[in-house]
Amino acid sequence: MGKTFKRPEALKDNPTHYCPGCTHGVIHRLVAEVIDELGIRGRTVGIAPVGCAVLAYNYFNVDFQEAAHGRAPAMATGIKRVRPDLMVFTYQGDGDLASIGMGEIIHAANRGEKFTTIFVNNAVYGMTGGQMAPTTMPDQRTSTSPFGRDVQAVGMPVKMAELLAALQTPAYITRQSVIKPKYINRAKKAIHKAFSYQMENRCFSFVEVVSTCPTNWGMTPLDAVEWTENTLLPYYQLGDCKTPEPREEA
Repeated sequence: MGKTFKRPEALKDNPTHYCPGCTHGVIHRLVAEVIDELGIRGRTVGIAPVGCAVLAYNYFNVDFQEAAHGRAPAMATGIKRVRPDLMVFTYQGDGDLASIGMGEIIHAANRGEKFTTIFVNNAVYGMTGGQMAPTTMPDQRTSTSPFGRDVQAVGMPVKMAELLAALQTPAYITRQSVIKPKYINRAKKAIHKAFSYQMENRCFSFVEVVSTCPTNWGMTPLDAVEWTENTLLPYYQLGDCKTPEPREEA
């Protein structure tokens, strides 16, 4: 009997270091599947962040670079401009992208750099101890907000997809999730679109993926899925925030 489900060629056969219930592995697989389906593995370059996905290069079977904290968009810009034939993507968490890297991602998007960003939003700093992130929900407890996020003191959570979509530069900006199969299917379609637009040299593309962090949330994996659906998704609403302008007919 033949196999109906196998590891994508764009993923290495390595044990995971991610916590039980973490959805980084699901997102890795979706990206790898899209790379395989588009036939671009030999010319794809990923940029690893500082954060939980700092070891992303251990999992993807493509060329990878390591960027300083928050600087993945700057590195991606340099690589893509020097080698526009390459398919370049950054893989970043909310602490990396929405905090120290906020300026980098905004200006890369505003310039319309032709690379793809996969942005994993789990509403907390995952790797460094579960501190409050720009995306942490109101009243959500973290190691640096033990009584919950006080929006009167630190403001509301930042909606990165909507923030980037407000820029005038044409782009593909979307928010998806991977907590259940129905969301996973939509997320893969969005990632496929993002890489396809890059192949066409159309625009900057940004796929936000609402994820879980059971360890730092202090929840079981199942409780984390339920909390994500009941608390995160009503605020971080799924769907496309911006799509490329239609091309004029020749």
